[in-house]
Amino acid sequence: MRFEPRRNQTVSTRTRRLRVVGALCAVLASAAMVTGCGQDNGDETAAATSEAAKVIPQQTTTPYESPSGSPSGTAAQLTEDQTERKELLSTVKVTYDTAATTAVGEVSGGKLTDLDLEGLDDDSDESASPSASASPDGSASPSPTGSPSPSGSSTGPKWIAEVVEEDGTAHTVSIDAVSGDVLDSVTEAEQSDADKQQLADWVSKAQQTWKQAAKVATDKQKGTVTSLNLDENDSQALVWQVDVVTEDWKKTAFDVDAATGKITDEEVDND
Repeated sequence: MRFEPRRNQTVSTRTRRLRVVGALCAVLASAAMVTGCGQDNGDETAAATSEAAKVIPQQTTTPYESPSGSPSGTAAQLTEDQTERKELLSTVKVTYDTAATTAVGEVSGGKLTDLDLEGLDDDSDESASPSASASPDGSASPSPTGSPSPSGSSTGPKWIAEVVEEDGTAHTVSIDAVSGDVLDSVTEAEQSDADKQQLADWVSKAQQTWKQAAKVATDKQKGTVTSLNLDENDSQALVWQVDVVTEDWKKTAFDVDAATGKITDEEVDND
C-alpha cells in the first residue's frame, strides 16, 4: 500500500524535473533565437536603411547636378563678351592669315594695315553700322554689305581689311569668313591728302610685317588672331596692335613695335 504512492511520488517528481528542465531549455533556446534573430534582423534592417539613405540621395541629386551642373557652370563662368567670341569664332572657317593674303591680293602693290573680324569686340558705333544694313544711308560702308546680301553671306562672319597703296590710297576689302570669297573691294572715297600722307609714312616706316607681328603675339600667347592694326600708340610710336583670343575666350591685346618687333604693351581683357 505504501509502495504505490511512493512510486507515484517518485515518478511525478522526476517528471516535474524533466518538465522544468525542458521548459527552461525551451525558454533559453527561444530566448537565444529571439536574441539572435533580433540582432540579425536589426543589423540587416539598419544596413538596408543606411544603404537606402545612401542610394536615394545619389539617385535624386545626380540627374539634377551633373547634367545641369557642368553646362550651366560653364555658361555662368563666361561673360557676355566671351560668349559672343565663342559663338562667332565657332562659325569662322577662314583664318586671319588667309584673309590677309586674300585682301592684299586684291590691291596691286598694296600692304595690309588693318584686319578685323567684324562683330567681334566692336565698339557700339562700329557694330551699329554693319548691323544697320546701310542701304538707306548710301554711305561707303553699306556698299560692302549691300553686294553680298543676294547670296546671303552678309549675315555670316566677315573679315574687313584695309590695304594701302604706296601713295597712301586705302582700299577696304570684305572677305567671307566661311568661304573665303571676296565680298567687296572699294577705294575709300573720303580720304584727305593728310590721311594719305600719314598712311604712306606708316607703311614705309613699318619694318615688321603683319605676319611677323602676329607671330610675336601668338608666340607669347597661344590663341586665335582676331585683329591686326598698324597705328601709333600713346607715345606716338608706330606699333602693330594684335588681338589674340585664347581657349578660355578671353582676349589679350598686344602692342608690337613696328620697328623692332618687341612687345611694348600687353593687356588681358577679362570681360
